[in-house]
Amino acid sequence: MKNYGKVVVGLGLAWFIFALPASARGVFNNGENRFGLAVAFAALTPILLFFLWFAASPRFRQFALSLDPRILTFAQAWRVVGATFVVLEAYRILPAIFALPAGYGDIAIGATAPFVAWKLADPGHRGTFILWQFLGISDLVIAVSLGTTAGLRVVQDAPITAMTVLPLSLIPTFFVPLFTIFHVICIAQAKGWKNASLNTIQPRRLVNEPMTTGF
Repeated sequence: MKNYGKVVVGLGLAWFIFALPASARGVFNNGENRFGLAVAFAALTPILLFFLWFAASPRFRQFALSLDPRILTFAQAWRVVGATFVVLEAYRILPAIFALPAGYGDIAIGATAPFVAWKLADPGHRGTFILWQFLGISDLVIAVSLGTTAGLRVVQDAPITAMTVLPLSLIPTFFVPLFTIFHVICIAQAKGWKNASLNTIQPRRLVNEPMTTGF
């Protein structure tokens, strides 16, 4: 399990090392109001690779499911920096069609992440915990979708260029896939909580059963 941890950290660093110089070289720059294909590729590739690895390798799946869901959820608190999008929209540096939904969505998820990690990451709140994770994924999907197509939708609004160059370009190309993977792992873990709780309750019923039949 420790080896998997090292491999995962190494792959994460490798992707960051790819995203950083690629951004510096303008690979993701979308100043011509076209579809942000490079950004979409950078955001989706790590997620697809994770799903393939998770499905194909039982040992990796076991490692992923052994991670602490509270820590993974608390890490989403970083998303309060989405307030930056709202501020940049006010100065017409980012288009409103992207900045407002993405910004306020990230603020909502980031602000509630500590509470969810502290109070809801347990079998007793399984449904609410999963719902919050899905809302977090929806926010990321909406943000990337609007960001990659913003230039095609509103010509007279502010350009999306700021999100495709450093430092903001690291958000869709590195942090979006990272946080999406965290959400997916938490959902997969929570789906097993019900079975785990049933397994702990069942032995008690078996022990008490002879006592009830004896009377």
